[in-house]
Amino acid sequence: MLKLSSNNMKTPLAHTYSIVAKDPKTGEMGVGVQSHYFSVGSIVSWGESGVGVVATQSLVNVSFGIKGLELLKQGKSPREALDILLAADEGREVRQVAILDVQGRVATHTGSKCIKHAGHIEGNNYSVQANMMLTDKVWPTMSKTFESHKDLPLPERIIKTLASAESVGGDIRGKQSAAILIVGGKKVENKWEDKLIDLRVEDHEQPVEELARVLRLYRAYKHMDEGDMAMEHSEMKAALREYDTALNMFPKNLEMKFWTAVTLANNQNIERAIELFKEVFRVDNNWRLLAERLPESDLLNVSKEELDKILSL
Repeated sequence: MLKLSSNNMKTPLAHTYSIVAKDPKTGEMGVGVQSHYFSVGSIVSWGESGVGVVATQSLVNVSFGIKGLELLKQGKSPREALDILLAADEGREVRQVAILDVQGRVATHTGSKCIKHAGHIEGNNYSVQANMMLTDKVWPTMSKTFESHKDLPLPERIIKTLASAESVGGDIRGKQSAAILIVGGKKVENKWEDKLIDLRVEDHEQPVEELARVLRLYRAYKHMDEGDMAMEHSEMKAALREYDTALNMFPKNLEMKFWTAVTLANNQNIERAIELFKEVFRVDNNWRLLAERLPESDLLNVSKEELDKILSL
């Protein structure tokens, strides 16, 4: 669904609701968004650690994401950056844009020709904005929800805010995709470390609920990573605690069970490893085939007798 804008550039119609926000405790900054539009996160959400975040929506000028961050890096405030972007844009009245910087300052614009119901609220360390909504209660509800859940980590707080928009109507067209982007409060040396969390649900009947599930899965895999790190330092109790936390979150996840079993086997906890291997192999025999191949890559370091016992399960 595309339309030619006044400057002859193709402009996606990402009518949507979103939030830009900062956690003053951790310094993290984030963008959360939902829309009846395919892959909304690929055009609306922009961010850079140590700089800020941008949400550009309605009849989207996608360039506002990169240009807005660049202006922040040049020392402009969010308001100054937004004014510069809008002054050069003939389509400013059909745009909706929010910019938040590393200091938590925000600037938001809702063009006069954005499809109603449309509006925004700027708050302390955040802004919520929406257009083409079923009711005019969406952004006030989002604001109230965000402010009343200060106890949550920023990613969970953002998703809780997105979910509240649905309780008062949300996008008049319905639901399709959602995304969350989290960056850090300090600049990073390596570009690939810039995004702390970058999760998208491209097409789903319940995109915000699915995004919440994917975020929980991300948390579970982070526990797996912490377990691996503890294993590297021979901290078995800490490792098992992290693995158990992950598996309790997603008890049916075969990959988590498999690699936990591999790590346990590599650290001479064969009996516990065999319990997990057996559970995995019972569901999908391909994991048994994978286990058989791991010794050649030095990823499963057990004796031949132990390997035979594992493969015979």
